Amino acid sequence: MLYWLTALSDGGDFFNLFRYITFRAGGSFMTALIFGFIFGRPLINVLRRKQGKGQPIRLDGPAGHFAKAGTPTMGGLLIVGALTVSTLLWARLDNAFIWMVMFVTLSFALIGFADDYAKVRKQTSAGVSGKLRMALGLIVAAIAGYWAAQYHPDALTNQLALPIFKNTLFNLGLMFVPFSVIVIVGAANAVNLTDGLDGLAIMPVMIAAGAFGIIAYAVGRVDFTQYLEVHYIPDTGEILIFCAALIGGGLGFLWYNAPPAAVFMGDTGSLALGGALGAIAVATKHEIVLAIVGGLFVVEALSVIIQVLYFKRTGKRVFLMAPIHHHYEKKGWAEPQIVIRFWIISLILAMVGLATLKVR
Repeated sequence: MLYWLTALSDGGDFFNLFRYITFRAGGSFMTALIFGFIFGRPLINVLRRKQGKGQPIRLDGPAGHFAKAGTPTMGGLLIVGALTVSTLLWARLDNAFIWMVMFVTLSFALIGFADDYAKVRKQTSAGVSGKLRMALGLIVAAIAGYWAAQYHPDALTNQLALPIFKNTLFNLGLMFVPFSVIVIVGAANAVNLTDGLDGLAIMPVMIAAGAFGIIAYAVGRVDFTQYLEVHYIPDTGEILIFCAALIGGGLGFLWYNAPPAAVFMGDTGSLALGGALGAIAVATKHEIVLAIVGGLFVVEALSVIIQVLYFKRTGKRVFLMAPIHHHYEKKGWAEPQIVIRFWIISLILAMVGLATLKVR
């Protein structure tokens, strides 16, 4: 919205700063951060009054989690609210990719909110039917995949780009939308599975958002893509503003989610943020890189899949408990130890993912 202030510029004054994505990204970050600090405590107070007993604690979970009983959930509203306000304020609102990513984020936030609401109202860890949640997610992701395909350059439409191999493209044709669905829905659910300890999910999400903000900015500039020899996708640079808002809102939320958490993200936040990362990956043609940058989320999801399949086949478990962060809890690792080590792993994976921009 503030971009339109450039209409008041003569090319050499303060208003000219609003032309620059980097300046607006900085403004977006600060706006989201301040939003989080201002509205965080009032939101927590409202959630505590409305929810009473807070988020239900799984009876089969680690024993230490029972001490968290009464902690309110739906804290993702703070993150989603911060990034929505900041993005609408600082991004160009005529940018199709911004609206595509926002559509996915808000849609998955609504799905997650419905699930959180059902859990709190019934005081059970089972919320909205898994089949219904999945069906809604598939529809949202399919729309987003089709949407992105309409705005990719003709030479890249329905194509899958591979990292490292600079000129290698696979024409997915009609399978591009189903592939996009797998990326977006997979990312949403993987982040959702990771959100099991105080502060565990939000920092890796912010790290991934930072990496993809850089990727989006790079592939949206002709000079950068020529130097890096990556595919140029016009208008994706604006996604940096969304990523900056996500990081600012995430930091504001982490202030209250740091151990011991005053509020949980809930499915409202985890599904929304995971879906956002998937949508950004589809928009920037870096779907494979998402599996690297978000490698922690991939491992968390795989640990659940492996556990379920192996148990059904043998009646035995590979892990003491899945997702894998609970396995380490059962082994006696302290919660902060798990969280910080997983943060470190996420940062390393993000650096590896960014390195693919130059390694060609």
